[in-house]
Amino acid sequence: GCSDSDGVNMYGLDGEELWYADFIKGEGVVALPPFVDPLSFPGFYEQAVAEHGLCKGNLATAIKAYKNPEE
Repeated sequence: GCSDSDGVNMYGLDGEELWYADFIKGEGVVALPPFVDPLSFPGFYEQAVAEHGLCKGNLATAIKAYKNPEE
């Protein structure tokens, strides 16, 4: 999801967060506990950045189409 000011991109399984995009630091973060075998998510951050751009574009279009005031 996204808003005018920020966004979230997260992958999970069974209600548990596995990975998320940290747009402030510019990197993907594996959110698994240290006892889990290491996993990598190649290309996920780049995909999250692209999806975030699309989301913000769609949001701007929706705000304009529905004449919603920006919050």
